Amino acid sequence: MSYDLLLRQCQLLRSHHVSELVDVAIHAGEIVEIAPHLDATAEVELEIQGHLVSPPFVESHIHLDSALTAGEPRWNQSGTLFEGIEIWRERKQNLSLDDVKARAIETLKQQAMQGVLFVRSHADVSEASLTALKALLEVREAVKDWITLQVVAFPQDGIYGGAKNDALMEEAMVLGADVVGGIPHYELTREDGVRSVHRIFELAEQYDRLIDIHCDEIDDDQSRFLEVVAACAIRTEMGSRVTASHTTAFGSYNNAYAFKLLGFLKRTQLNFVANPLINITLQGRTDTYPKRRGVTRVKELWQQGMNVSLGHDCVQDPWYSLGTGNMLDVAAMAIHICQMTGQDEMNACFDMVTWGGAKTLNLDQYGVEVGKPANLIVLDAIDRYDAIRRRATVQYVISQGKLLAQTEPPKTKWRGN
Repeated sequence: MSYDLLLRQCQLLRSHHVSELVDVAIHAGEIVEIAPHLDATAEVELEIQGHLVSPPFVESHIHLDSALTAGEPRWNQSGTLFEGIEIWRERKQNLSLDDVKARAIETLKQQAMQGVLFVRSHADVSEASLTALKALLEVREAVKDWITLQVVAFPQDGIYGGAKNDALMEEAMVLGADVVGGIPHYELTREDGVRSVHRIFELAEQYDRLIDIHCDEIDDDQSRFLEVVAACAIRTEMGSRVTASHTTAFGSYNNAYAFKLLGFLKRTQLNFVANPLINITLQGRTDTYPKRRGVTRVKELWQQGMNVSLGHDCVQDPWYSLGTGNMLDVAAMAIHICQMTGQDEMNACFDMVTWGGAKTLNLDQYGVEVGKPANLIVLDAIDRYDAIRRRATVQYVISQGKLLAQTEPPKTKWRGN
């Protein structure tokens, strides 16, 4: 039998912390055979030599429309979320389709070379031109042969923060946004915030879309829109299609309330996204000491069996001037901030940027299994722990059955005595 692509001696990573040494055969863009040894040939054969083969990384939360704009028109000197929003309000007045598309594609290539093949990006729909959304919808089409992009209609200034914002959300659905977004904690009043959550669910049901809400991204322990999202999820039975992003206020809730809320959340099947690089940077800015970590209760949600995934959120923009798109950086930061240093906990953080992300994005063809599309990565590592600890190089990126990127791990020669 001859295949298009054959990977020899892969340490194939399975879910639930299991791996096995196998050969993987790919033909016509699909994984067609997995076995300890395949007596076959292929147009291209890769000797993996026992290195780790994993499903690709999943970027659960990023803003491609603002990526690579750090310092434009000015730097965020306070480092706060709200100064970032003000700077972006200035910058987005000068957006053009070509500007957004060029930066988004450059960022996606940067991510793909590091093993990210599935991305959910938020697009600001608070401007009447809907330039950011239209650009990312064009990008979604332009990159579909090598990366899967979901686009969220995100009302950065609130659904009820402007007279036309609600209508712009609906227009975004008509134009083809994949996901309904929201930001209830940034609405003008608590009542508007609650109303916005109900409106998000209405739009999702009307247009059959997923939901991803920027929820309680603030240190205020009285910001409690997560309970509203949970109630809507329970009543509509839409929980598995709903994501609560950030929920950083959850880290500031008193334990009596937090434990009550955890009980409700277990009934919802909600997905959660934490963005540890950004959350640890933006939150706690008004604290003196002790300073809050500004991250949601990742460990507790995971311990309760909730689906948690991780995102970059920002790559070189008004909120975060750093970032490379490397999901192992995100997983490593989660381990530190969330104090998930047990072996199972570290493995879970790797899974949050792979299988957990796939569940958040509602992907049904994810995983290195016979019959599924051939999307996989090869890491210069032997297991999850090794990959995160060393930020292992992604040696090969295979997208839809084709070798998309190849990177040689760095080599150091010791010249001392």
